[in-house]
Amino acid sequence: MRRVNESVRQILSEAVPELKDPRIGFVTVTGVVTSPDLRHARVFVSVLGNPQKQQRSLAGLEAAHGVLQARISRELRLKRTPQLAFEYDRSVEEGVRMSALIDELAPAASRVAGSDGSDDDDGH
Repeated sequence: MRRVNESVRQILSEAVPELKDPRIGFVTVTGVVTSPDLRHARVFVSVLGNPQKQQRSLAGLEAAHGVLQARISRELRLKRTPQLAFEYDRSVEEGVRMSALIDELAPAASRVAGSDGSDDDDGH
């Protein structure tokens, strides 16, 4: 299943930028989870932009699911072509938020470490 998921992700990553729908912005396919019976696939995407752009891009992807499924069918030759469902991947957003928090805490942590007395000028 891992190979199927990665193959579907790769095909969609190549196909999405080729779509002509103006609603679809800068979209990255971050992952795919296909059901064991190959009937359904959840496609996780990251969309650059505000929540309105994200919703428009998801609507554009849903509208283009037939074209994308046909491409998967043509390139993969699976027993079944999974029905695609697109979901916004919040993990990228959470990663950016966590990085910002870490960056915020790093200067405070270095100030605390520097004030513990271990950095004496006389080398003791």
